[in-house]
Amino acid sequence: MASQTAENYLKAIFYLSKKKEEVNVSELSTVLGVSKPTVNSMIKTLSNQGMVKHEKYRPLVMTKKGKTAAALIIRKHRLTEMFLVEKMGFGWEEVHEIAEQVEHISSQKLFDRMEELLAYPSVDPHGSPIPDKDGNFRQTNFRPLSHFNIGDTVIFKALEDSEQDLLLFLNNKSIELNMELRIESKEAFDQSMQVTYGKNTHTMLSQRVCDSLLVELK
Repeated sequence: MASQTAENYLKAIFYLSKKKEEVNVSELSTVLGVSKPTVNSMIKTLSNQGMVKHEKYRPLVMTKKGKTAAALIIRKHRLTEMFLVEKMGFGWEEVHEIAEQVEHISSQKLFDRMEELLAYPSVDPHGSPIPDKDGNFRQTNFRPLSHFNIGDTVIFKALEDSEQDLLLFLNNKSIELNMELRIESKEAFDQSMQVTYGKNTHTMLSQRVCDSLLVELK
């Protein structure tokens, strides 16, 4: 694997394939903000490298080699985010863009040392699993908060999507990973919820937020 661009394509295909069964060139073009001919050119390169399989008018398929390569890029990204938060004092809302740059560094020693200094973390600051050195992800069974019912007490374990606006919202509400949340009420009209946690009582969360918080039943 060579260029940062190729690595970004692999990550994009990997994440899209997690959300839907079929990934096509048009979707990849939209996600990456580039033209279809540009995408087709890179897909040809990745295909020649054995990272993806692609037939005309057919969905893109990542090979085992491609999935492993993507996972190892994600590993570097998530280790970097954890290092920035745990060792450098950055907020969880500040680290994504920095990690986007650092993930393309090829030195394995750097990331091995990061992992050692962090005492081998299993998740990043947003609760997403950090792949191991073979590109394997730890499986989790967390579900969105919106799937639970009034009276349930759950533990906030991860985020479905760690977009900055959501992280800033959670900061403002003092909601953190591994915090217990008790569901006090649920609106039938818009599925928003009132939750109690710590010293905060009956805090209203929209359905969008509840869909983004991945939790487990206490």
